[in-house]
Amino acid sequence: MGILSRTSYVIRSKVNSLLNRAEDPTETLDYSYEKMRDELQQVKQGIADLTTQKKRLEIQKRRLEENVEKHNDQAREAVQQDREDLARKALEKKQAKMSQIEELETQIASLQETQDQLVNKKDELQSRIEEFRTKKETMKARYEAAEASSRVSEAMTGVGDEMADVGRALERAEEQTDEMEARSAAMDELMDSGAFDDALSDKDSIERELEAGRTSAEVDTELGTLKAEMGKSSGSSSSKSASASDADVDVETDVADEKVEAELEELKNEDDSSSS
Repeated sequence: MGILSRTSYVIRSKVNSLLNRAEDPTETLDYSYEKMRDELQQVKQGIADLTTQKKRLEIQKRRLEENVEKHNDQAREAVQQDREDLARKALEKKQAKMSQIEELETQIASLQETQDQLVNKKDELQSRIEEFRTKKETMKARYEAAEASSRVSEAMTGVGDEMADVGRALERAEEQTDEMEARSAAMDELMDSGAFDDALSDKDSIERELEAGRTSAEVDTELGTLKAEMGKSSGSSSSKSASASDADVDVETDVADEKVEAELEELKNEDDSSSS
């Protein structure tokens, strides 16, 4: 098989496959039924035309028969008038008309035979068309029922084209949702680790640690100062209130310690908030 033959064969098979997929059996049946009806109409039209031609020949035959009678009368009258020559001419015309009548009768008989054959074929074709119409409607009903059943089955099993598209859409939505959840978790993890703060700040990690050390030293210094001040105030108060009982001194010391602890706690909270 040559290249052109193989190419032509492949193209025809591809086209045939596409046509098979695109073909709707119900539409094909309807189209075939309409074509058969068109053919029946053409047969009827042919019978009508043939009948018209036959009627024309019959009319022509009747006119010739009338002329035959006329020529007979002419021949009789010519004989009565002793005009044998005229009688001969009339009889010659009569014979010519008789010959034409015989030819017309032959043609009319042939047309009648053809007409009878066409009528029989028309009746047979019409019977076949009615039979085809019954089969067509039955086949269409079966096909539509099978198609509906197939669609229901495909919808229930999820193997149809539309259901497959829905399944793919659900898969894509699930993948996108998983990706967004993973991205959100990653963003939260980066925020908790301070990576975003480092990226948005101009300071590097060393400078941040040094700042934290300076802040801690400042806090320690201030804390020492507060302790010293609190110690002096405790000493002066004890000299002024020497007459107070030992229990009162202990209570005041506890109160001072609580204030110091409260101030230390407040300083630590401020330090933590400034570091964050």
